[in-house]
Amino acid sequence: MDAEVTAAQTASAQFERELEFLIDAIYHKYHYDFRGYASASLRRRLKTAMSRFECQTLSQLQDKVVHDPAAFPALLDFLTVQVSEMFRDPEYFRALRERVVPLLRTYPSLKVWVAGCSAGEEAYSVAILLHEEGLLSKTLIYATDINARMLQKAAAGVYEVQRIAGFTANHHRSGARTSLSDYYSAAYGRAVFNKLLKDHIVFSDHSLATDTVFAEVQLVSCRNVLIYFDRSLQDRALGLFREALCRQGFLGIGAKESIRFSSQAGAFLDFVPAQKIFQRRAEL
Repeated sequence: MDAEVTAAQTASAQFERELEFLIDAIYHKYHYDFRGYASASLRRRLKTAMSRFECQTLSQLQDKVVHDPAAFPALLDFLTVQVSEMFRDPEYFRALRERVVPLLRTYPSLKVWVAGCSAGEEAYSVAILLHEEGLLSKTLIYATDINARMLQKAAAGVYEVQRIAGFTANHHRSGARTSLSDYYSAAYGRAVFNKLLKDHIVFSDHSLATDTVFAEVQLVSCRNVLIYFDRSLQDRALGLFREALCRQGFLGIGAKESIRFSSQAGAFLDFVPAQKIFQRRAEL
């Protein structure tokens, strides 16, 4: 029994060393920095990737990815979480509509940052909400992610039509003032969201691990991203959001996320605590 335990511990230690080498190799070869991502999440995703790439060890996976640049985009899909839906957590969007939008109306123009936008579902949700509230015409939405393939999908705004029923139910629960069908056309099993929304969204590559602030914004929505970061990378990301937000601007994060233990916590006030919406302090 002791021998089995020792063997398992040795294998685990070897896996951790190989994981560190792989992440360092990706950083130096492709300039994507996953060193601050939560290790438990990385382990799960990389074990799945090993099966996909038919590799027995992370060293084999590293060799494949480093020497075959075409393999890296596929690995990136495993390393970045691409699970989202339109108006996900409708109560969050209802809180934006009822509590945040009245204050956003006071600005002559608006800039919104949707960080970690994946395939664009949240960015389009924010655009639809702002259109319903009469604010989209004066708004520019920056939707950012590190996965180039997902950004291409987001810019296209095309989703499987079988997902639309769920999107529509979420939209209705968010306090919708229009029908979701007003914003897309459907054919051949796909729903394409329209130019009205796309004209106000800029999809762009941006890494919360390595890049800096690019604009002053009134609202940052970064949901279900911080949960995959370790504490120091969470602090860095929240620091970027603090720098980007105007005084008394708003930050929304995921339902299972918190800023309470972050070094940046003092920069924010609770605004709608139940929906994890915060306001940047005016004095900072």
